[in-house]
Amino acid sequence: MTTDSDLIIEEPFKDALSERYLVYALSTITARSLPDVRDGLKPVHRRLLWAMRLLKLDPSGAYKKSARVVGDVIGKYHPHGDQSVYDAMVRLAQDFSLRYPLVEGQGNFGNIDGDNAAAYRYTEARLTKTAMRLMAGLDEGTVRFRDTYNGEDEEPEVFPGLFPNLLANGAAGIAVGMATSIPPHNVGELCAAATALIEKRSTDDAELMEYVQGPDFPTGGVLVDDEDTIRKAYVTGRGSFRVRAKIEEEKLKGGAWQLVVSEIPYGVSKGKLIEQIAGLIADKKLPILADVRDESAEDIRIVLEPRARTVDPALLEESLYKLSDLESRFSLNLNVLERGRTPGVMSLREALLSWIDFQIEVLVNRSNHRIAKIDGRLELVEGFLKAFLNLDRVIEIIRTKDEPKAVMMAEFKLTDRQAEAILNMRLRSLRKLEEMALTDERTALLEEKEGLELLVGSEARQKTRLKKDLKALAKDYADDPRRTRVKPAEVAAEVDWTAMIEKEPITVILSQRGWIKAMKGHTDLSAVPDMKFREGDEAYLHFHAQTTDRLLIAASNGRVFTVGGDKLPGARGFGEPVKLMVDIDDEAEIVAMFPVAADDQLLVAADDGRGFLTTGEAVMAETRKGKQLMNLRKGAKVKLLKKAPEGFDAIAVVGENRKMLVFKADEMAQLSKGAGVQLQRYRDGGLSDAIAFKLDDGISWAMGGAGNRNRTESDVTPWKVARGAAGRMAPTGFPQSNAFVPPFEKPEEV
Repeated sequence: MTTDSDLIIEEPFKDALSERYLVYALSTITARSLPDVRDGLKPVHRRLLWAMRLLKLDPSGAYKKSARVVGDVIGKYHPHGDQSVYDAMVRLAQDFSLRYPLVEGQGNFGNIDGDNAAAYRYTEARLTKTAMRLMAGLDEGTVRFRDTYNGEDEEPEVFPGLFPNLLANGAAGIAVGMATSIPPHNVGELCAAATALIEKRSTDDAELMEYVQGPDFPTGGVLVDDEDTIRKAYVTGRGSFRVRAKIEEEKLKGGAWQLVVSEIPYGVSKGKLIEQIAGLIADKKLPILADVRDESAEDIRIVLEPRARTVDPALLEESLYKLSDLESRFSLNLNVLERGRTPGVMSLREALLSWIDFQIEVLVNRSNHRIAKIDGRLELVEGFLKAFLNLDRVIEIIRTKDEPKAVMMAEFKLTDRQAEAILNMRLRSLRKLEEMALTDERTALLEEKEGLELLVGSEARQKTRLKKDLKALAKDYADDPRRTRVKPAEVAAEVDWTAMIEKEPITVILSQRGWIKAMKGHTDLSAVPDMKFREGDEAYLHFHAQTTDRLLIAASNGRVFTVGGDKLPGARGFGEPVKLMVDIDDEAEIVAMFPVAADDQLLVAADDGRGFLTTGEAVMAETRKGKQLMNLRKGAKVKLLKKAPEGFDAIAVVGENRKMLVFKADEMAQLSKGAGVQLQRYRDGGLSDAIAFKLDDGISWAMGGAGNRNRTESDVTPWKVARGAAGRMAPTGFPQSNAFVPPFEKPEEV
């Protein structure tokens, strides 16, 4: 007797898991996510169209409920969720998703605004002419059929029709470890490229670009990539295409104007796009734009109203492209299944060649199938003609013999099929006219068979036939010209984003615990420490700025960040943690924050005495993660990051040991990032402070006490040595804090 323990197979968990996950991955790749290069369909789409064909949902016929189609698909062919199958069907019917829809829907199948389709119990559907063209030849022995998942029925492995669906309608899907993303193209251009490949198989991808200009999206738009970028994407099978909305300037009375969007990028929801633009207006990120209105009916019409007629239309348009989805990218990853089994990334040429080879195979299979049909019919026709030649004897045999079939086969040398057909003939077929018709039919069949045999045996004839069929296909779609214009964009001038922000004075306040806020106006900085902060918190850095300023934040781990003055939280309450705006490590401390411009000169130094000079442009980092400015040695931290005055020519450094040195600024390295050079050497302790200054102005520091007075040491000769020295004791009266106050800053702002 078998026990449960006998059914247990012991094997390493790693091996069992990898084996089963591999099976799952292969199933996802080949049976779900990647399209076949031959018909451009995934299994769910192929099964949907096949089920609709069996339901006789022809383009000229009546519609049927989508629920009926979905039910047949999941019951007979595709045992998956009904909603996923219906979603696939809906996409096949959306003229803004597919360049050449394969399903004609009746009812709510969603819209370009982003609204979902109605439930399948409400909608109806039937096939389009394109879908029928894609399935043409299924009954002519062109492709193999396989059993369905439960073995009760059959389904085609692939559709044989002469329609380049993979590239014409595109595809998108995510498998395990790989994905596909193929944009739609124009059928006429694909037919021209395929014809060129048939005539000259060695035609390369660059030559094919003479026929295929680029993607042709159902929503139109403008493809703004240059020719080299498009060619590279098609040659490698990987890349991306930059697509912009079609925007035109519309003149109004009195010299006023407005921008009108009539086409939007593929895959962009019109409703979300309008919300996005409205958000730019509400957040004052685009102050030169006053309003956005949706005046769309059947066609898209989005009206963009400028703040004033003096606004530059080109500036507004370029700003919208940069800040909204009026410009988007569509990726190309031509990852498909070759012969339904092997996934791989193809170039445009390889994909077209695979499709052409398949169509040649379909043509040969169809011809052989027809030859077999002709042979079968000729067999019967020959039998009928023998019967007519011996009609009286045939009638006599039928009337007198108990087994007439065997007698006729022996006497007239008939096959079983011929004898059976003669016995099943109707009496009215025994006319002289019928004999003539059979003779003519035999002649026609023999001529057709001869032509088909010549076609099967000649590659040249096959190519000629396929080119003729492609020409007819292109003619059928000639009334649907290219929708996406190809117009490489000129190099756009750098947009001055500060011009987009309303300039207002603010007072920036950063607390010791990293809470930040911006008060309107330039308030008295001396009063900031007395303001109310969270319990246990206090003022740390505070300064005057403008909403148009870029504010530099430097962390002790060497990373720098920049945020816009207009993006700081208001002064109500305690503000917000600065870590909500930028990703500063929990262990890092903020060592500096101030307005920065691209042409600023900056001095950065670590507590181990290393440092370098850099520029404002080098520290600009608009992303949340910022950028690494200073590479620190183990245990070191950034001590300071300061602006250098215009025309500075010297650097002063003081250590925690109160030793100070001064050296020429040209001894310092100018870097965009790095570890820097040694400014001062220490036996004990580290760097306390450093400044850049003009030798003629001397070194200043705060004296303390009332009045915020400074003291200046004009003669720095005693401390002037080469960079990297230990230095000598600071001058008498130098602050106990070991901190300079440069003359170009006010003491109360430090």
